[in-house]
Amino acid sequence: MAQGPVSERTAHGSPARTAPTGFRVLRAEWTKLTSVRSNAWLALGTVAVAAATAFGLGMFVGPEDGRSGSWVVTSGFVLAQVGFLVLGGLLGTSDYVTGTARSTFTTVPRRLPVLAAQVQVTLVAALTTALAALGASYLATAGARAGDAPALDLAVPGTSRALLGFVLASVAVSLLGVGLGALLRHPAATIVGGVVLILLGDQLLAANPGRVTDTIRAFLPSSGSRLVEDDAALAALDAATLGPRLGEWGGGAVVLAWVVVVLAAAAHRLARHDVR
Repeated sequence: MAQGPVSERTAHGSPARTAPTGFRVLRAEWTKLTSVRSNAWLALGTVAVAAATAFGLGMFVGPEDGRSGSWVVTSGFVLAQVGFLVLGGLLGTSDYVTGTARSTFTTVPRRLPVLAAQVQVTLVAALTTALAALGASYLATAGARAGDAPALDLAVPGTSRALLGFVLASVAVSLLGVGLGALLRHPAATIVGGVVLILLGDQLLAANPGRVTDTIRAFLPSSGSRLVEDDAALAALDAATLGPRLGEWGGGAVVLAWVVVVLAAAAHRLARHDVR
């Protein structure tokens, strides 16, 4: 009987296992995301929190407050970012929580394609959720903007950037979450660490202003929230700080650097250490 190519057979003559393609790994990670119902509820809850926060804050904004229409729409980011963090963190820790890590990385022995697929899945999920949250916030604040709150005028400097920044900052927080999850491999540690980095650390340092604390604040991932501010708000922030003035896109560069570093650390641990 004719034998098949050696490369396609094991030492015992049985067909060798075909290595999974990148598309199959990506599809598997997407299935993990969509098959867990709580992920959909988390995304919906994040949209609801963003819209409800914007609605509540918009009710108390008037022309004399110096706020813009874009701030009224994007003001829900301050709480919604926690939802984006949790979404990414749960995706990054899913294999370790469910106990499927060993089988996953036995199937994909190179390991890093799994992390790459998780990043892509998180990117799509976070982008979709962020766009839905922005749209819901726009609708939720329509009444306030028609009343005393400022109207949303794209001609106002920084308005378009702030709306785009809401989406970009939300996606960045989710990617930071998946990186922390893959690095720490424990949901509680991931969420607590992420909340400190994107929210609590900034608030604690802001309570003790100074050159050192303001410099540390400038280089925390929480600087990504600068992306959702309009030009007037950014000018006020830069005028008040004793640390570096990051400008319009500086906060985005900081949070992007954090995402890259954390994902690189997660990739190093995944490639060099045992999976447990």
